[in-house]
Order: sequence, then C-alpha cells, then structure tokens
Amino acid sequence: MLVFFFESESKVSGDDTKRYGVNVISGEDHKTKKESVEEQDNNYIKPKNEEEGYALRAVTKYLKVQRSWISTRNKIENSRSCEGKGVYVYEIPSKFNRDLLVDCIDMVPWTNMCKFFKNDGFGEAIENLGQGWFRTHQYALEPILHSRVLKHPCRVYKESQAKLFYVPFYGGFDVLRWHFKNVSNDVKDRLGIEVLKWLGSKESWKRNAGKDHVFVLGKISWDFRRNKLSWGSSFLDLQDMQSPTRLLIERNPWEVNDIAIPHPTYFHPKTDYDITSWQDKMTSKPRRNLISFAGGARPGDPNSIRSTLIDQCTLFSDQCRFLNCSDGSCDKPENVIKLFQDSEFCLQPRGDSPTRKSVFDSLISGCIPVIFDPYTAYYQYAWHLPEDHKRYSVYINQEDVKEKRVNVVEKLMTKTPRQREDMRSYIVHHLLPGLVYGDSNAKFDRFRDAFDITFDNLIEKINKLV
Repeated sequence: MLVFFFESESKVSGDDTKRYGVNVISGEDHKTKKESVEEQDNNYIKPKNEEEGYALRAVTKYLKVQRSWISTRNKIENSRSCEGKGVYVYEIPSKFNRDLLVDCIDMVPWTNMCKFFKNDGFGEAIENLGQGWFRTHQYALEPILHSRVLKHPCRVYKESQAKLFYVPFYGGFDVLRWHFKNVSNDVKDRLGIEVLKWLGSKESWKRNAGKDHVFVLGKISWDFRRNKLSWGSSFLDLQDMQSPTRLLIERNPWEVNDIAIPHPTYFHPKTDYDITSWQDKMTSKPRRNLISFAGGARPGDPNSIRSTLIDQCTLFSDQCRFLNCSDGSCDKPENVIKLFQDSEFCLQPRGDSPTRKSVFDSLISGCIPVIFDPYTAYYQYAWHLPEDHKRYSVYINQEDVKEKRVNVVEKLMTKTPRQREDMRSYIVHHLLPGLVYGDSNAKFDRFRDAFDITFDNLIEKINKLV
C-alpha cells in the first residue's frame, strides 16, 4: 500500500542546484533520467495512477539529493583532519533532554524504561553475547548520539569555530512520555516550541536560519507530524523546523531534510578488534536454517502479510524457523540474535510502520534480509545502504505475497549457496561496520561506524548548502 504526503515544492525545478547543492534532473537528459527513475520505481511498486507515479518520482529525486551529500571523507585516510569540520554542541537546559529520562518508571505503562537508560543510553550489558552487546531500546538514538557527539574529535567550544550545530533535544522521549497519558495537544507540543524559542535567541541560529543545525529524533518521522489524530507532536511541522537537518530512524520520503539513519542494534563495539572478531564469527558461523522470521501476526490489519508468511514458514518447518514475538520471545535480544546467526535469510515484513529495527539486527548477524516494501529500507537509508539493493537483500513484492502469487520459502530456496555466501560476505565486510553505533568511548582506526558516517555526511551537506 502506497501512502504519500508531499507538497508542490517536491516538483523538479531549475532551483534544485541552489536548494540542494546538486542538479537532480536537468537539461537534455531530463527525459532519459525520468524514464530511468520510473523503470526503477516500477521494479518495486507499480503506480495505480499519475499521482502515485509522481509521488514515486519525488521519492527517487530526494534519495538522489541525499546521496549527493555522501562525503568522500568516509575514506579513512581523509577523515582525520578537523579543518572546516567543527561540531558545536549546545548546552541547552536539561528539561529538554536528561530530565526527560528521570521519569523512566512511568514513561510507558507496560515496562520500566530505566534499565534502557543505563550506560549513556546503551542499556544493560548482555554478557552472554560477548563484548560490546547491550540491551538497547529501539528508541535510544537520542542519548546514544548525544553521548558520542560530546566526544567528537572535532568538537569545538566556540560557536564562531563551528561548521555544524548539534541540538541535543530528546524529542522522541518527549513524544513517548505523553503518548499513553490523557493530555492536550498543547501539552504535547509545548517543549518543542520552547526549545525553538530558546534557539531563536541565538545568533548562531539566526545566521543561517538553522540550515547548519541538526536534531536527532529517535522515533519515526510521523510521530512528529501529528494530523487530526491525537498521536505524537507537531514538532516537524513547525515553520522553524523546515531548514534544519533531522536525523530519524524512519524518514518521511517526501522530506529531503529528513535523513534516515540506522535503528540502534544491540551491538556497540569499542575497538576495531570488536568489529573484526564479530565479522569473523559471522562469516564462519554454520547456518542451520535457510529462513527465519521473528515477529507476530497482525490479525487486525487487512494489509499485513505477516499471517501469510507465518503460514508459509510453518508449512516448510524443515527450511524455515518462526520465532513468535506475540508471546514475548523476542523481548530477550539473545533469542533474536541467535536465531538470525543461524539463518541464511531473515523475513522483514513491515510492522506498525514501514521500517524495522529487525532489518539491522539481521544484517549485523550476517542474515540476508528479505524486504517486501521498498519503504522498509530502499527509500530510507541513503547514507548507510547502497543504491543497489540486490547486493545485500532480496526483494519480494508484498502484493504478490498477499495475493498468494508467490511462495516466499520456495522462491528463496532457488538462491544458490554461492549467491548466499557472496551476499553475506558483502554484508559482513562492507556494510556491517557502518550500521552499528560504537559505544560512548569508541575509537576506531580501520572503520567508520554509523555515527562517523552520519557526521561526515552532515558536514558535506552543510558545505554544499550554506
């Protein structure tokens, strides 16, 4: 199902170079590139009408813009200098960040969140998985990146020396704390409005209208774009939030300043050795299951394919293993990670929203994700996943599954051992280091983790636009 929200600014225009620092589609090759875009989109979703086709072209356009901001500094040899890369971290009042974590006992009704906020937001250590493993909450991106940016090698303490300004506002936890309480929309929006008012008094904000500022929001974009329903806040719809960069675990594909970065996994290495030893383990690990699915059914959602996948998986029990998350089995990270380590392919249907933390859990476990909706990964993570999705995943259209036109297990059985080995080698050796967030004291010489890649690209974006 295609759901889209975009404005007229999404149209391809002659202002693209000025607006984004890149000429997205121009000149004589406009028609050729447009046809190429449509052909690529049709590999995923066949638009039902002209409006949907236009929406898909806009998605591809913005992905291209975001990929144009990928920094060549991602190369290790070019990443050490801090010249022109100063990062300034605002010391905002604690009510905008740390104080939000104090009420962790009552933040959500079914669990005590306090255990997830230990170790700078990485959570409690998981000893039986080895060095660098923590019980990290899926919404922990804000404290994790805050702890890392405070130790950024290019951090500066004078605003005049900064290229990038980091605003440590925990907007995701601000949304989460009110979600299960009966409060007004004014209450839900208050803190976001206040932090922008605080920033509005700063010359550093006024200078470029926030274009060189970045916010990290540890939930999905739609949680900050409240419509007529009572869910979430309207933070990202505020006028002052249109210019800054927003880092999220799931972006609005029609908002170019929404940048999707990996969901936090449970693995947070500290050294190169932590990464290489894990890589060696994942490439040599015997895979006893061809396929696995960790999830639960969505019986109340007529568009969900989960029940069909569960039926197909259990029918081929010698090839596919199902871990039922509905009974709490997935609450223990060890159960999920060990399942993925034992599997060649991991089924990744969408859940409450298109993206899944499980996609990244499977990738760092060397398990090839099977994607059913392009909005789960392909239209999201332009900075951390390659444009050629066939190198790291298998795509099966969810409509084909829903209409019983394809049996997923039988289709995956056609992949040869060599194909699986090549894909896993690429995932483990080329992608894995850039998908994990090192712990708060991480120091890498050989690798760039998800945090490093993100901040290198933020600097590149600002260099092109400011």
